[in-house]
Amino acid sequence: MPAASFTPKGPFSLAASTRFLEGFTPASYDQAPDGVLRLAFPADDGESVIGCALRQKEAAAGAAGTVHAEYTLHADGKATEPAAGTTAEAARTQIARILSLDVDATGFSALAGTDPVVAGLQAEFPGLRPVLFHSPYEAAAWTIIGNRIRRTQAARIKARLAEEHGQAVHVAGRRMHAFPAPARLRRINDIPGLTDIKTERLHSLADAALDGRLDATQLRDQPAEFALADLKELPGIGPFSAELILIRGAGHPDVFPRAEPRVHKATAAAYGLDATEADDTTRLAAIAGSWRPYRSWVAFLLRVRAQDQVASGG
Repeated sequence: MPAASFTPKGPFSLAASTRFLEGFTPASYDQAPDGVLRLAFPADDGESVIGCALRQKEAAAGAAGTVHAEYTLHADGKATEPAAGTTAEAARTQIARILSLDVDATGFSALAGTDPVVAGLQAEFPGLRPVLFHSPYEAAAWTIIGNRIRRTQAARIKARLAEEHGQAVHVAGRRMHAFPAPARLRRINDIPGLTDIKTERLHSLADAALDGRLDATQLRDQPAEFALADLKELPGIGPFSAELILIRGAGHPDVFPRAEPRVHKATAAAYGLDATEADDTTRLAAIAGSWRPYRSWVAFLLRVRAQDQVASGG
């Protein structure tokens, strides 16, 4: 079985990533109590599917242990050996990106020395990096499915699409279903729970993915404002969705989400701002300037904290 190893640059905890996924509604993740993170997802090539089991070695105090991944590649419904070179490297790149292991975080801890809010977040969520959607394509599909319906309802629809139309793979002894790859999603014409307009928009996103318009590397390599403008040209993608795709789909580490009111509210609460200041995006963005080059990461941790407080009744 193909394997890959990742040595985190800076703090990282696979256990923290797993705990996040367990409470992340779009993931519908059910973890086995064995310390293995199991994932199944469409590959960036738009056609194949990857099944992946991840484990992290223990390390000395203060260090992040090496993360090991064993994975299988499935094409046309059958497991295949990834060709040496391009295909194997693409799989490795995508796996690393999903857990934000492709980002050098050696400077992230230093932010704590200049910002007590960031210091508190790092202490509260040690080793937690943003856990992404498996691809910009899957993030975009989630925004279409979830538009104007409850998150739990959207998660059920997304999970049902995977179970009924996605590739089934076996990952470390468990059977899992990946979300339908773009080529497969394009052929699904009746999706219970979704309007015809949403289904048409999902087809458009599948076409965009197959045409390379949702390529993670290209989205991250251009200035964020250009990437967001390109994404907003896709049917059904507005400012909020475009930011989600860029930040949590492509994994851009340094974007402050200007269209995410929950992050704005969490930022205002953390910095002791009043209600008027909480609505002042320019003021909040100025505060976030001190988080560079990890603005997306700090915003993510603020959002996680706010969600945990809601869940605990705090």
